[in-house]
Amino acid sequence: MQRKADPLDDIFNKALKGETLFTDRSVLRSDYIPDNLLFREEQITSIGQALTPTLQNQKPSNLLLYGKTGSGKTAVAKHVLERIQETARQNNKTEIMIAYSNSRLAGSEYRTLVDLGQELGIKIPFTGLPLSEVLDRIYKHISKNNIKVIFILDEIDFLAKQSYDDILYSLTRSSEHLGNGFLSIIGISNDLHFKSLLDSRVLSSLNEEEILFHPYTVKELNKILEDRTKTALKEGTVQEGTLNLCAAMAGSEHGDARRAIELLRVAAEIAERESKPKITEQHVKTASHKIDRDRITQSIKTLPIHEKIVLTTLLDEKKGLATGEAYQKYLILTKKIGLDPLTQRRVSGLINELDTQGLVSAKLVNNGRYGRTKNITLMISNETLQETIEEDELIGQTIQ
Repeated sequence: MQRKADPLDDIFNKALKGETLFTDRSVLRSDYIPDNLLFREEQITSIGQALTPTLQNQKPSNLLLYGKTGSGKTAVAKHVLERIQETARQNNKTEIMIAYSNSRLAGSEYRTLVDLGQELGIKIPFTGLPLSEVLDRIYKHISKNNIKVIFILDEIDFLAKQSYDDILYSLTRSSEHLGNGFLSIIGISNDLHFKSLLDSRVLSSLNEEEILFHPYTVKELNKILEDRTKTALKEGTVQEGTLNLCAAMAGSEHGDARRAIELLRVAAEIAERESKPKITEQHVKTASHKIDRDRITQSIKTLPIHEKIVLTTLLDEKKGLATGEAYQKYLILTKKIGLDPLTQRRVSGLINELDTQGLVSAKLVNNGRYGRTKNITLMISNETLQETIEEDELIGQTIQ
């Protein structure tokens, strides 16, 4: 009996034959740091000058790097630090250790310190210890081993916005606890005004230098894409106008290089799957839609359960719902699922959080003598929300 054709055979055979548009796919990944960071010479020089005391075994000033998403802040910081590490090794200087934590992804003061401890080789349990004990272990390890540490705190504004000032205050005053070695901070933020959220004692001890990263222009984004294409994609695989479109679409979104590179990578993957010899403008448009859809889907999947339920109340509500109406639907859904409902005040807070994330719009409406309420409408497609919620183990069965 003849075996039924398997669509995977064709896919895997193409891969084995090397039928690809890529020469090095990693060059278009978000975590790739090129040797030559275009249009960031000024920032590279400033950071390099600020960190040179490390090569003299002295603690450098803390740095704050500001700029919109995709303006090269993290890439430049890591690039300069890698060069400093390399220079220290070549000249037999004391090794400089680099630690990194994304404050938003870490989600708490404790997990931020766990990230720092892991980079230094310190075993810290994921939960259970007082913050003071975790800090004490870190300081003792640095001092005992005379370690020079540069700690990159990406999205440092998250700590300020969550009122996690204590960790910033403690880290900026680390010298008071260290007999040897040092701990210096490079804070990275997309929010130019986050320092206004900091306690005055944190501001006074931060003693930082500030470096601004301006958004890339469309012309600069185009040059960056051209540079990446030389090593990422085979010659002749990019149709004329494709890079311009990637740059233009990303340039309209605050000059985001990360977005431009992601658009090109996903467009190339789509063209490759379609067995097309060239990446076209249409592939870029398809890639943009796919990226936005995937981002929204991932955002919904990672929401806390009660926020998912609130979002679900808006399914098929083309004109939106008043706050009270949304709460009544919320009560019905929580009962179906078997969860204890939150108070209406707390649900209103969740609606505000969803509004901040761009998943809903909550506009205040004046109903005259009936008072004021909010009209809540979906800011994402009904179809995307439905498909994502249907996959949820708890909520999915309530809408089927």
